[in-house]
Amino acid sequence: MNIKNNYACTHAACRISYIVQATTVNFAPLLFLTFMREFSLSLAEISSLIAITFTIQLLVDLLSTEVLDRIGYRVCAVVSHILAVVGFIFLSFLPDLLPNPFTGIIIACLFYSCGSGMIEVMASPIVEACPSRNKASAMAITHSFYCWGTAIVILGSSVFFALFGIENWRILSLLWAIIPGFNMLLFFIVPINKLPGSTNGQRGLRVLDLLKSKSIWLCILLMLCGGAAELAMSQWASAFIEEALSIPKSVGDMAGPFMFAITMGIGRLVYARVLERADLLKYMLSCAVLCLLSYGLSTLAPFPVLALLGCALTGFSVGTFWPGTISYAASRYPKGGSAMFSLLAFAGDAGCTLGPSTVGFISGLLGENLKLGLLSVSIFPVLMIGGIILCRK
Repeated sequence: MNIKNNYACTHAACRISYIVQATTVNFAPLLFLTFMREFSLSLAEISSLIAITFTIQLLVDLLSTEVLDRIGYRVCAVVSHILAVVGFIFLSFLPDLLPNPFTGIIIACLFYSCGSGMIEVMASPIVEACPSRNKASAMAITHSFYCWGTAIVILGSSVFFALFGIENWRILSLLWAIIPGFNMLLFFIVPINKLPGSTNGQRGLRVLDLLKSKSIWLCILLMLCGGAAELAMSQWASAFIEEALSIPKSVGDMAGPFMFAITMGIGRLVYARVLERADLLKYMLSCAVLCLLSYGLSTLAPFPVLALLGCALTGFSVGTFWPGTISYAASRYPKGGSAMFSLLAFAGDAGCTLGPSTVGFISGLLGENLKLGLLSVSIFPVLMIGGIILCRK
């Protein structure tokens, strides 16, 4: 097989890049309690670490608008994986090396968060530029690998800690660096096309040109609501299952984030298959309705087993939102170029920050009531339903 001319290898590299992104996003949170114990960190410092991670990704999304077309997708792909490798390596020794361990963790976070942000911006346009019979289906399958990556990180880390002890997390950090290191080499070789409007020195549409269109604002709304609905349940599932449903933490970790990642991945694979014979916006609309019902079932069900079913259905329903919106925008603006993908990534990451924050804020406002905090997130699928109806018009 000649890798240099095989676009299947390009798809494979982009899919692995989403596994890398899932590792950068989900590995450190598994160690938050360990960081607090080993390095005497406060809950405020851990919270600031989460804020820094998402802020860096948002900044990278914005800066990539101008940078991507100039340096090219291949350079961006390689650099993003180098940053992830450096981040994981730094995480393994910098906290012990520096006088302030928190500074070491922050430096590692800066590197792998930059890599994660660049992956979010460059992977989708590379997939979109590949010759494919069904681009929306290919996009959905590629994005599903973030879900499989999340499941791999949670399960793989749990097994490692059970076998070798959580005190050896530094070794595991080095092991996770192998994946982006391998994929970096793959991106040196695989064929990478440019999007229409970015060839022969030309640029795609600029951000200001895109923002003049009403449709792009609808796409921004869908990305923001999709990211909020996804991360709200994903980030709070474990705590919700443990606290609100009175289920042990060991079970909650697997029945929460792990189960959510699996069902979201399944949702994206089903979506990829259904799109071969279904209308994109109709399917997204049905998933938005299911998402609304799932949040209601999770928070209002009288029995824990029904609430767990609601969590699983939420993962299945939100799986469509991110790749579906990107595919709709790409078909609507075939010359949107890097600016469009960067703008959508920014909106999605902003939603990923807004959703979990809304749960925390509303829960605190209502006396630490996590059920009502999660129920408040129902506003996002409601807005999504309205946005999709407007897109269909």
